[in-house]
Amino acid sequence: MAAMNRVAVIGAGVMGAGIAAHVTNAGVPVLLLDRVPDEGDDRDAIAKGAVEKLIKADPAPFMHKSNAGLITPGNVDDHIGQLSGCDWIIEAVAENLEIKQSLYRKIEEARKPGSIVSSNTSTIPLARLTRGLGERFARDFLIAHFFNPPRYMRLLELVTGPDTRADAAAAVREFADVRLGKGVVKCKDTPGFIANRIGIYWLQCAVIEAMDGGVSIEEADAVLGRPMGFPKTGVFGLLDLVGLDLMPHILDSLAQALPDGDDFHAVNRDPELIRAMIADGYTGRKGKGGFYRLKVDSGERVKEAMDLDSRAYQAAAKPKLASVAAARKGGPRALLEHPDKGGRYAWRVMSRTLAYAASLVPEIADDIVAVDEAMRLGYNWKSGPFELMDKIGPAWFAERLAADGQAVPDLLAAAGAESFYRTRAGRLQHLGVDLAYADVTRPEGVLLLADIKAGTRPLARNWAASLWDAGDGVCCLEFHSKMNSIGPGIIAMILKAVKIVGRDHKALVIYNEGSNFSVGANLGLVVVPAMVKAWFLIRLLIWFGQKAFMALKYAPFPVVAAPSGLALGGGCEVLLHSDAVQAHAETYAGLVETAVGIVPAWGGCKEMLMRWDASPDRPGGPMPPVTKVFEMLSMASVAKSAAEARDFLILRPSDGITMNRDRLLADAKARALALVDGYAPPGPREISLPGPSAKVALDMAVRGFRLRGLATPHDAVVAGVLAGVLSGGDTDSTETLAEDDLLALERAAIAKLVRTPATIARVKHMLKTGKPLRN
Repeated sequence: MAAMNRVAVIGAGVMGAGIAAHVTNAGVPVLLLDRVPDEGDDRDAIAKGAVEKLIKADPAPFMHKSNAGLITPGNVDDHIGQLSGCDWIIEAVAENLEIKQSLYRKIEEARKPGSIVSSNTSTIPLARLTRGLGERFARDFLIAHFFNPPRYMRLLELVTGPDTRADAAAAVREFADVRLGKGVVKCKDTPGFIANRIGIYWLQCAVIEAMDGGVSIEEADAVLGRPMGFPKTGVFGLLDLVGLDLMPHILDSLAQALPDGDDFHAVNRDPELIRAMIADGYTGRKGKGGFYRLKVDSGERVKEAMDLDSRAYQAAAKPKLASVAAARKGGPRALLEHPDKGGRYAWRVMSRTLAYAASLVPEIADDIVAVDEAMRLGYNWKSGPFELMDKIGPAWFAERLAADGQAVPDLLAAAGAESFYRTRAGRLQHLGVDLAYADVTRPEGVLLLADIKAGTRPLARNWAASLWDAGDGVCCLEFHSKMNSIGPGIIAMILKAVKIVGRDHKALVIYNEGSNFSVGANLGLVVVPAMVKAWFLIRLLIWFGQKAFMALKYAPFPVVAAPSGLALGGGCEVLLHSDAVQAHAETYAGLVETAVGIVPAWGGCKEMLMRWDASPDRPGGPMPPVTKVFEMLSMASVAKSAAEARDFLILRPSDGITMNRDRLLADAKARALALVDGYAPPGPREISLPGPSAKVALDMAVRGFRLRGLATPHDAVVAGVLAGVLSGGDTDSTETLAEDDLLALERAAIAKLVRTPATIARVKHMLKTGKPLRN
């Protein structure tokens, strides 16, 4: 299979530049080419400017700032010959067939034999792209459609033609899956492929139904957001996010490409409102605003929403709909059945969207699994269309469609009283177009906890965590509390897991398939005791947690943490007490306790001090590790990727990074098994700290921040307590402190801070709003 040692991206616009950046996240150098600008002396200015924008962009396209150095900018006229050194050439230029084919002819003259050429088109069929370009080009050509932004959107739609080499498609699939972290979905060569074919229909249907039904944009987004398992942006917020200027082009393209009988034409109207907004510069978040905008009023930013009738902006409302409340308890079917305005709107949009999706198999994909995966990964739906129909009941849905006068798609009708998915003998199966059930197959190297759970019972379980047998002597500790926050349930399960694994198994992996590994300690367990002055309960929680985390660190077997998403506070402390970390690339880790007025107290201060003290790159003396850790913890710094977490020493050089979320558990399990032979727990550590003199220096630095208005009064209090812990209390550099000494300092710090009203105010504010309070 062809190796991808160098990649070229031609087209340095938003999409092409984003693809180039993400390829560098895999450690692969990229040649980024664009046209020569009409003005100026720098012929590479367009590509160079694109790289400069990438460096400044937020959210960051690069997983580490150093990755920008892997991009070589150039222009097509002068540097097309450099394509001879590239293994994969990605075209990301304007959606114009003539422009693309002209470029392909230049590529064909310059590229080496066996190199792969792909287009990022989302609208032009592959057959038209390759027409007249020869057999060799057709064999090496395919469509690899990325979603924007390429780093964060996991879907890659792969379209091959009848002449495309199987090994070329396999090489792109493997690289995109393993190295870029994509969920690769094979699509048929049809307009819009899978995700945009359904997603654009859904968006357009939602917009026209809101306009026709007198539904405000706030109401529409409240209904077609979390209650349906869709992103909280809803529909109008999503259009603002992706850019309103894209919609007319996509709608026009689909209207031209789809046959007359396609139901898309029934919802497609000339978007006069959107065209007018674009003409006035209201293109969404990247413009002056969109359906929503932020207006500065008396120094405060006020969110405003457009009234669809008057087209005037007004303060955004927070709709209170009984249907949305019903969905929180009863799920999407309760929403669809509800008679209020929100329920009627949800039915009008989702009945058409789900029926449309059901009518497109097998036209757009071979099976329903591909359709569901495309919508989950491309539009961030929690459940794909067929999974949603299973949740609401296929038979009920078909019956209501018929009663509503809508056509019932053949596949839905054929399902009858059955579901689209089922589990048999521990295996997940899906209904095929032949009406027979087939196993859902996973790519080699993919292991999902959901599949393990479908075929077995937990070794131990409570309300917050479970322990599962992952095979080969490895157990998996799963957190499943709200946002995977850590409290007595998880702490108790950690201690129980250490006993069970130590008795009957070889290794432990700490992993879950929630959106976040763990947001940290359950702060409610601090507020309630503090309000009634039950300080002993807080002391017990801290001691209990320290005991559990030390049990992980000194367990007689390897412990591997496998985080993804947020690993904050106590979640980060889990990583710090594990023998190894196998992190998903999109792991955001940090000890953020100071933001809520406390300090890390489950061993986080201790572990960070010891890591920075042992770093071979640190300056000499006891002060540099203290200063570095104080800087990170007092600022509540968070690594914005697993690669950045290495800079923080949250991840060590020996720790691994997995790009594809679905491969994380398998990689972590393999890492754990690799540690088994000859494993011995770490020996006890001691550290020399500078003592009171260091605290004085840190206090002076904080005072300077306070005088410059960069720190609040309570920031200074918290930083002073943190400085006392990190400097070692009353010790001096001639003495050494054991881990238990540092843990005692952490406990004392918490005991002091939780008695301050300002800390309790911060914790309450965080619990209520999810945002830190600056007091």
